[in-house]
Amino acid sequence: MQPIPDHLRKGLKILFVGFNPSIRSAETGHHFANPTNRFWKLLFQAGLTPKQYVPEEDGQLLNLGYGLTNIVARPTKEAAEISKAEYLEGAALLQQKIKNYQPKAVCFVGKGVYQQFSSRRAVDWGEQPESVMPGTVEYVAPSSSGLVRMKLGDMIEIYKGLKKFT
Repeated sequence: MQPIPDHLRKGLKILFVGFNPSIRSAETGHHFANPTNRFWKLLFQAGLTPKQYVPEEDGQLLNLGYGLTNIVARPTKEAAEISKAEYLEGAALLQQKIKNYQPKAVCFVGKGVYQQFSSRRAVDWGEQPESVMPGTVEYVAPSSSGLVRMKLGDMIEIYKGLKKFT
């Protein structure tokens, strides 16, 4: 399975960071491609996109000032398959991407993603009081995976907090 391409450029409003590609994403070459993943629905219902995009349109998010990447590039069936060494390497690479592309905000799509990036255990939803990367707002939103049991309405409210960066 091949990693999927990042969608990055300088001056992004928001860089969305997932755990790693799903097997379905690796098969299709597109981010958040699993049919049970709610990422595209969350962005639309939170008012962050003018329509509900589909995974095959992931590159078009750049036109809105949004980028996509993952903390770990290797596709897996579930995040539990990712090793500590992969997270450490991925966090260092992500710091370099943030430094190079300088997004206004980085949205970690899942508390666990941010915990691996920041080495912090106690993390609340939304904007983090202190950024690991100075000059960039770090924002934590729920994972959009279909495995997450949070109510969609509650998830949408958290994602709406990103509107101030658009």
